Amino acid sequence: MTQLSFSAVSVEFGATLLFKDITFTVGAGDRWGIIGRNGTGKTTLFRLLTGEVTPTRGQISRQPNLRVTLLEQHRDFGGAVTVWEAAAGQFADLLALEKSLVEQAAQLEHDHSEAAMDRYGRDLERFEREGGYTIAPRVDAVLHGLGFDPAAARTALVATLSGGERGRLGLARQLVSPADVLLLDEPTNHLDLETTRWLEEYLASVSATVLLISHDRAFLAVVVDHVLHFEGDSATPYTGGYQAFIEQRELRRLTQQRQFEKQERKVASEQDYIARNLAGQNSKQAKGRRKLLARMPRLSAPIGGDGTMSVRFEVAERGGDRVVAAERATIEVPDRVLVKDLKATLMRGDTLGLLGPNGSGKSTLIRTLMGEHPISSGELKIGGGITVGYYRQDMTQVPLDKTLFEVINDLRPTWDRRLVQGHLGRFGFSGDEVQRRADTLSGGERARIALAMLMLSRANLLILDEPTNHLDVESIEALEDAIEQYDGTVLLVSHDRALLRALTTRLWVLHDRHVTDFDGNFAEWEIVSSERQHAASVRASEDEALRRVQEKKKMPRREPSSNETRNARRAAERRVSDLELEIQNLEARIDKLTTELEDPELYTKPNGVSRAKDLGIELERVKPQLERALNDWGTATEVLDTLVTESS
Repeated sequence: MTQLSFSAVSVEFGATLLFKDITFTVGAGDRWGIIGRNGTGKTTLFRLLTGEVTPTRGQISRQPNLRVTLLEQHRDFGGAVTVWEAAAGQFADLLALEKSLVEQAAQLEHDHSEAAMDRYGRDLERFEREGGYTIAPRVDAVLHGLGFDPAAARTALVATLSGGERGRLGLARQLVSPADVLLLDEPTNHLDLETTRWLEEYLASVSATVLLISHDRAFLAVVVDHVLHFEGDSATPYTGGYQAFIEQRELRRLTQQRQFEKQERKVASEQDYIARNLAGQNSKQAKGRRKLLARMPRLSAPIGGDGTMSVRFEVAERGGDRVVAAERATIEVPDRVLVKDLKATLMRGDTLGLLGPNGSGKSTLIRTLMGEHPISSGELKIGGGITVGYYRQDMTQVPLDKTLFEVINDLRPTWDRRLVQGHLGRFGFSGDEVQRRADTLSGGERARIALAMLMLSRANLLILDEPTNHLDVESIEALEDAIEQYDGTVLLVSHDRALLRALTTRLWVLHDRHVTDFDGNFAEWEIVSSERQHAASVRASEDEALRRVQEKKKMPRREPSSNETRNARRAAERRVSDLELEIQNLEARIDKLTTELEDPELYTKPNGVSRAKDLGIELERVKPQLERALNDWGTATEVLDTLVTESS
């Protein structure tokens, strides 16, 4: 079933053409990846779908009563005060009804009137009919999957959240909301590796249609089954996943190049004939050919890599072999230890991936290495002869009060204007753009100027803290090529799995204040730590089931009147209580198993892989026991509810 259809859609802003002649169709359940260079119109496409922008030409058709939700890069939570309220924003009416039911149940202890009983019954029936019992578990499950503590979220204030946390909360709010079509604009920007994997699994499980703008190639490869590629002044649809798109795009560009070259040869041949015969015996034929040539539709050269950022990192001096050394280094922030007793060495030529959940201290570790944050104890230092080029996640290295020309000229004062403009041109800034102030740049533009500055450092150690956050796919590919060809040492913090797989030679994994030094690349780490991912998924699913248990326990029950019913009620309550204790014990066992599996240090030990497999087998043995206990508990609570109903 077709849900959305674009037919020859064009958008212009005044005299500026953003894109033209876009035609594609979205079917129910499709998963589209929207990719292309920054500024080509991807976000505007979403605003067309929500009706915020109307096309200059062409037509957009929507299925009647289609529910569309948009996750924007800038989030608004309305009047929500707590994190939980913001996530559950679309269910405000049902949550208010739930609160009313609790208050009514308390009043029924004193007010036994028919009117009060009827009102409670009607409201309870509506609450159940509209899925009220599923809301809290659903909100809790999504918050948990995106790295929030659901219990703490009920009191945590939205106003206290960081930018990254607000981004994850905006995503949670959208995923919780009922919708037929999800529009996701860079959903992985503020997610770490674990939450990105959770989002992949979540999107695979939902029935809604998904259109997502993303630069995360590994995420696209797992999630999408169609691609819309913005290129030049239009966009081309492709059927198939991301890898199929890559292959089809290259084939399409090759075909375009051949057709273009064929036409160019024909044009050159015709022009040669016209020039030789225009004033001679065959003048009439030459004039006829000239007219035909003038009316010939000209093909454009394929866009290919033209205009892609051109970056190359060079090393001025070789430097020493020990690039970074840590000896029992401990790093703290107020009221919290981030890294404890770090002992590791980074050697020349390594490309080190620094991994860890958001907020675990990766950026603080780097700032400590750079001398910008005090070390609590031990040593963390850069080796002799090492010069550092530092790409900061917040890009504060870019002076906002200067023009782009001044930024580069300050780093190379001996360069003439031509060299400065040429360097800026390698990063997509040409003509009058070099006179723009840096504070007018978009996130992607500021990232490119930060890389332009880094390229001039000629450092033998590059520290890159989330360098791909604001770059488009083609710029990331150019950066990946530059790092791969670099002769120095790299310390890379990134959640881009494709980049980590392609570049890393070793890993430091920060987990629970401890850094595990893994002597292998990211692809190898993914293989040996697959049990960690399994443990995390088991924990998430069981947490959701247990939250349903706790949610149902909140609903009040009235005391029965007769002795016989009261005795049956007590027996049923004992059965429920026994099952809850069994569930608690099984959950404790699962928690112990998953904690051990999630410790990265396990996978660096000689028997680590076999131990992980044994723990995984034990986890699979305990999991069905918990599921049976949960099912038995559900049956027992239904019996108990029936007894309560019969006694009312």
